[in-house]
Amino acid sequence: MKNSTYLIMSVLLATFALIFATNMAMAQDAVKADPKHYKVEFENDQVRVLRITYGPHEKSVMHEHPDSVAIFLTDQYVKFTSPDGKSEEVRAKAGDTRWLPGGKHLPENLSDQPLELILVELKTMPAMTK
Repeated sequence: MKNSTYLIMSVLLATFALIFATNMAMAQDAVKADPKHYKVEFENDQVRVLRITYGPHEKSVMHEHPDSVAIFLTDQYVKFTSPDGKSEEVRAKAGDTRWLPGGKHLPENLSDQPLELILVELKTMPAMTK
């Protein structure tokens, strides 16, 4: 009886771990995790260019971006929550351009207005040779 209980518990634990890992892997890419807000405008072996749009007070899901450059098309007031639960509120003006280090976050538009930006995600490139 103990062996069968142990076997059942092991199988259940392995199944939950696999489901969790699969969900985490799928949820990391913004375009796959939240296609309502993230659209690929252009992609090659060096960059991926996303158009990001949120309606007033819309919230995304936890996802990840590599190092990127953001070009803000509208004024923005956004809250970013990190996986550890800490949050930061950020403001940007239309026309601003910023470097954004890669990482995971959950964004939320805190404004009564829609927001839109272009995000140029940088892909890892091999070291350049002389």
